[in-house]
Amino acid sequence: MNKAELVEKLAKKTGLTKKDARAALDGVVDVVTAALAKNEPVIITGFGKFETRKRKATTRMNPQTGQRIKTPAKTVPAFKAGKNLKELVAKR
Repeated sequence: MNKAELVEKLAKKTGLTKKDARAALDGVVDVVTAALAKNEPVIITGFGKFETRKRKATTRMNPQTGQRIKTPAKTVPAFKAGKNLKELVAKR
């Protein structure tokens, strides 16, 4: 499902116009993005947790040249599904 399809389904489910549903979705994405940029987790009970995780610096190999490359440590976004979401997905 892409963003346009999600907006359409959200509009049907909530009774909002597509324009309002897109604004609501964009608002949620902006809030989650801003929180993650500040390393603050976003927890939606029953759905899951958006958070940041730190990755260690590693040494990797370029498969074309065989040259070893050091990758720096970095922080990446992550999502951990909640119990209810896991159960619903497992049933299908």
